[in-house]
Amino acid sequence: MLDSIVAISTPPGRGGLGIVRLSGPEARAIAERILRFPADAAWRPWSARLGELPDRAGHPIDQVVVTFFESPRSYTGEDVVEISCHGSPVVLRHAVERAVEAGARLAEPGEFTLRAFLSGRLDLPRAEAVRDLIEATTLYQARVAAQQAGGSVSRRIAPLKEQLLELIALLEAGIDFAEDDVSVADAAEILRRLDPVLDAARALAASYQYGALVHSGLTLAIVGRPNVGKSSLFNALLEQDRAIVTDIPGATRDLVSETVSIGGIPVKLCDTAGIRETAELVESLGVERSFQAMADADLTLVVIDLSEVPGDQDHALIARAQAQGRWLLVGNKSDLGNAGLEACPSAIPVSALTRDGIPRLREAIPEAVAPRGAFERETGFITSLRHERLLRESAACLEKARGAVEAGIPHEMLLLDLYSALEAIGAITGATTADDILNRIFSTFCIGK
Repeated sequence: MLDSIVAISTPPGRGGLGIVRLSGPEARAIAERILRFPADAAWRPWSARLGELPDRAGHPIDQVVVTFFESPRSYTGEDVVEISCHGSPVVLRHAVERAVEAGARLAEPGEFTLRAFLSGRLDLPRAEAVRDLIEATTLYQARVAAQQAGGSVSRRIAPLKEQLLELIALLEAGIDFAEDDVSVADAAEILRRLDPVLDAARALAASYQYGALVHSGLTLAIVGRPNVGKSSLFNALLEQDRAIVTDIPGATRDLVSETVSIGGIPVKLCDTAGIRETAELVESLGVERSFQAMADADLTLVVIDLSEVPGDQDHALIARAQAQGRWLLVGNKSDLGNAGLEACPSAIPVSALTRDGIPRLREAIPEAVAPRGAFERETGFITSLRHERLLRESAACLEKARGAVEAGIPHEMLLLDLYSALEAIGAITGATTADDILNRIFSTFCIGK
């Protein structure tokens, strides 16, 4: 029998309310030992009742609301009691201490969700999505995590597992009837069943390119010559005046960074020093940091002054950005003219002053890193690196199996690759996941969840 556990489930600090959560076979009994209830009060599942939290001498400390969720229709699948107190850290800590004295154990990080997984209330992708929902910093991240907590990833994986099981069963039957010279499936039939599974595994693994962007966001460096309007563009994307804007070249000497939601994705904007040759020590250090920001960023915005023809420094900076990876060319000051468009037709014209073109630029930023394409429409893209690696492992096993079919290798050997592919898929949902992997996953949760 599992221990009964207790933890504070609301964030640290003071607030109007705070919740202490109990889960386990003794949850209700422990609550009765540490709280006082009216004589006629009765425990009713999925209902709240008024109680009183006393100190060890019996003096009242707080009036509380107690909600009871009876097994198995609770979050953890066990009896769960939630004690809603006023949000004083002293009161919440006292309630936890009393619960421990009454027989509960302090919960480990993620232990409530781990028990939900072990009881079959959640599969592993849904459990991991609970963590992502808690950690979401944009509404879009929260929406994606909520879809995954509702089973969007699990529903994408289930058909792969089912089709693979059917193919394995077919081949196993063929081996059983081999002595009777009964051919259950020829190579063409095996490939007909195998190829859709392989294609689906590859596609879902590829969706991580966009899913990683949704989950972790990106870092964007804004670079360019002095006075092309980098700081003005930074403020326009941020929609507030954060960076100092002047007509003096080289006003920005150090990195200025802020995080903003662009298309629902958290983007860390880095405004950098204007890049030019200079003998001034502080400014030259700022230029070095600009180059470092380019190297570290997921995406670089190279800003040019669209009202004039780009110079050698502009072209050198464009070449550097091209060599380093993902980048976008932005032509600022479009309100003053478009002389630079002929030399740089790929530039996105914007005006940081009038905000013209800023919506188009905001759309282009996430697309430059990971086009959302069909993945967003399907709402079944993956956001976990663990899932991506397991899907690629499964796809690699399926590719080996496909090669074995084409080479005419006996079905007994082919099945080894198919079982390996199935094991990798099972590890995504938790069907074949080792205890140490589970511990690693749930240790990243906050305590109380």
